[in-house]
Amino acid sequence: MSEMTVKDFAQQVGVPVDQLLEQFEAAGIEARSAEDTVSEEDKGKLLTHLRSKREGEESDGTPRKVTLKRKKTSELRQGGGKGVTVEVRKKRTYVKRSAIEEEEQQKREAEEAERAKAEEEERKRREAEEAERAAAETPEPEEAPAETAEEAPEEPAEPQLTPEEIQRQAEEEARRKEEEARKEAERRAEEERERREAEKEKPLENTGSGKPGKGGKGGKAAKGRTQQNQKGGRRKGGRRGGREESTEHGFEKPSKPVIREVEIPETITVGDLAQRMSVKAAEVIKFMMKMGNMVTINQSLDQDTAYLVVEEMGHKPKLVKENELEESLLAEASQAEGEQVHRAPVVTVMGHVDHGKTSLLDYIRRTKVASGEAGGITQHIGAYHVETDRGMVTFLDTPGHEAFTAMRARGADATDIVVVVVAADDGVMPQTKEAIEHARAGGVPIIVAVNKIDKEGADPDRVKNDLAQMDVIPEDWGGETMFVHVSALDGQGVEDLLDSLLLQAEVMELSAVADGPARGLVIESRLDKGRGPVADILVQSGTLNRGDVILAGNEYGRVRAMLNEAGENIDKAGPSMPVEVLGLSGTPTSGDEVIAVEDERKAREVAEGRQAREREHKLARQQAAKLENLFTNMKEGEVPTLNLVVKADVQGSVEAIVDAVQKLSGEEAQAKIVSSGVGAVTESDVNLALASEAIVIGFNVRADASAKKLVQEEGVDLHYYSVIYDLVDEVKRAMSGMLSPEVKEEIVGTAEVRDVFRSPKFGAIAGCMVTEGVVRRQNPIRVLRENVVIYEGQLESLRRYKEDVNEVRQGMECGIGVKNYNDVREGDQIEVYHRVEVERSL
Repeated sequence: MSEMTVKDFAQQVGVPVDQLLEQFEAAGIEARSAEDTVSEEDKGKLLTHLRSKREGEESDGTPRKVTLKRKKTSELRQGGGKGVTVEVRKKRTYVKRSAIEEEEQQKREAEEAERAKAEEEERKRREAEEAERAAAETPEPEEAPAETAEEAPEEPAEPQLTPEEIQRQAEEEARRKEEEARKEAERRAEEERERREAEKEKPLENTGSGKPGKGGKGGKAAKGRTQQNQKGGRRKGGRRGGREESTEHGFEKPSKPVIREVEIPETITVGDLAQRMSVKAAEVIKFMMKMGNMVTINQSLDQDTAYLVVEEMGHKPKLVKENELEESLLAEASQAEGEQVHRAPVVTVMGHVDHGKTSLLDYIRRTKVASGEAGGITQHIGAYHVETDRGMVTFLDTPGHEAFTAMRARGADATDIVVVVVAADDGVMPQTKEAIEHARAGGVPIIVAVNKIDKEGADPDRVKNDLAQMDVIPEDWGGETMFVHVSALDGQGVEDLLDSLLLQAEVMELSAVADGPARGLVIESRLDKGRGPVADILVQSGTLNRGDVILAGNEYGRVRAMLNEAGENIDKAGPSMPVEVLGLSGTPTSGDEVIAVEDERKAREVAEGRQAREREHKLARQQAAKLENLFTNMKEGEVPTLNLVVKADVQGSVEAIVDAVQKLSGEEAQAKIVSSGVGAVTESDVNLALASEAIVIGFNVRADASAKKLVQEEGVDLHYYSVIYDLVDEVKRAMSGMLSPEVKEEIVGTAEVRDVFRSPKFGAIAGCMVTEGVVRRQNPIRVLRENVVIYEGQLESLRRYKEDVNEVRQGMECGIGVKNYNDVREGDQIEVYHRVEVERSL
């Protein structure tokens, strides 16, 4: 065999030359280069070295683990085409158990060696510290004088201990004491643990079946869980250095009753009251039963009752007002001070319907609003900010229809001057009187505008006479009320009216704080499909800025946008300015107070509190009404009820419709508003109408697409109106149709008994003369004797000349047989009548 170099050997075994040279060096073979030759002896040494270093073999050369590999090749063919070769390889490794145990033993030995080494280092460190401490505490021996040493007798010398020996003895003594203390602590801990285990296992054994001495499944499970928890606790303790952690809770029974201060709102449930006193609700219910009150856990208690319960149960009650936050918020808003500046007057135009209120404002504003109103009548409160040559004036236009009483009352409350418009050709009407009463109730000065003086038949003096009877005396008659003759068509007298308004405002010296948080009044609100809730607000004091947080009745929000009456965006509005505000959480009620606050969170809390109180009051009113009408309905039977779902364009219209419909309700027929709101008719409104069998009314609004589809599918009765006259009349007709018809009796004819004949076949037959009307066979009759009814029944037979006839007219004779009555006498009168049903109306 030819000689082989290191390079050739590396190529044969398939390893790099550098790696092979390193293995030669590790095996103890002299260092070589890639061109040196390799003998058979060198190969044997290298193989022996590699086998000894190999991890997977025992000392005798047998492998510790065996890996088996298997390869399987197959070919897949589909439809006789080209085949695909698939190769599957499997590999499985077997390891000797002795090898695993040996590895674990080596790991344990290594860990013990590390631990022993650490303990030895710690012991040496402590010994060094003790030696230094002992050396510092041992006093140095003093040298005796030479004379004394020479004179002293010689004594046997005691063995002297070195400092190292003294230190070693002290360490051994300390170690012995520490070991004894540790053993004693472990013994006590073990005794305490066994005692606790015995105490815990006793009650758990009885909880399984409920009988002592027989542990059910639940008891065994609980016991097992307890033991498992205790084992877990010991494991945790072992990891922390052998210290046993206590599993007992830290609660200690108080030595005396705990007295708590319990806050009591205006209403509170029994469960909430018990929670605030930290007692069970059953205890409170039991206590109230002793007081004679049968309550449930969810029953609401008033403040006085809750106060008594808390006091009697030994706690300290504290009364809390629910609207405390609201009062503090209003107080902060009212404390705003600033310089008083002159403000424009707020003028409300009131009067009877169709007397020209809006037309008069049209001439002033040079716009056409009345033509845009349905039926030519105003159905909303309109606010207009008008700049005149003589100053600025804010006008409020109120409806004149009788259904809008509440809206006119709000207009009088928010105003400085009331202009009562009276048509010269029509005179004083009911709504004219009502407007004057509202103005007087609000203490607002009145200016009478006599309109339509250019019309034929106008009689301004008659208007003055009618108003004088209501104590509205004109100035030229010696009174205090200014009368101005105007014409809304040609503008006659309008300048005089504006002069009168500004003169009255100057006399009143109107002023307000311009700087500071705004306060105002909601004139009207509605739900706009594209913009959400929209509120018309009249600012009365302060300045309302865009971005302010406002609280309006039960709603709150941040002013996202403000628009004036012309639809232009503005950034701020001062006193006496009407603005349209966007950004509220909902549509507030017309007439609600508006205040600007700094904290949005407080505004939300106050609004939510108001909404909750309103829901509670509404529920209480409904329950009271049910109890009130319970016995009445039981006695008189069920009253027919017309259910209505009302949706309108603005809040004021909703209020007016609800008020007008409720006025139609009586003892025999009632109209019930199931739901009312602002905005389009939605699918939920239709579903509510289906459930309650109600009629859906849309006032100046329409149903959306989904609602229309549901209305067509289910056949719900949906009506649209744009004039409140028509709406009220339709509801009135519908309720009239629900009334039971009235039955009236009409006398058809009267016959006088001239003689009585007895017949064995027919009994008593009365020979009569028809004195009035017609006697018909099928009609009911009454027998009168001396004008007193003695019998009511029917005719059995009606004959004339032995022939049966259906009727006998006045002036003719006939024979009448009364059914089931044989006591007819001469001189009696037989009255024939029939019943007629007459429809009733409200």
